[in-house]
Amino acid sequence: MNHIVTVQNAVTAFADFMEPTDAELEAIEREMPLVLAQVDLLDAQIVCLDRVPNELDTRRIRRALGRVLAARAALANRTDTLQSGGAA
Repeated sequence: MNHIVTVQNAVTAFADFMEPTDAELEAIEREMPLVLAQVDLLDAQIVCLDRVPNELDTRRIRRALGRVLAARAALANRTDTLQSGGAA
């Protein structure tokens, strides 16, 4: 008979080391405007799933898409981000 044992100690033994680093937290903070804009776009699209979008819905989706594109452009144009690789 094979005994089944828990591996909780092995899984949670490294929990203290699994915290995000400061650099990872800063990256999340930098990307947060884009994430929020994408959530707004998704919300606008979800509203239109079960019905034909009216003019107001179309405007809402277009504005949300504009915010996503602006947030992507702002994130891509940041000069304080370090880019790894590439020619120097």
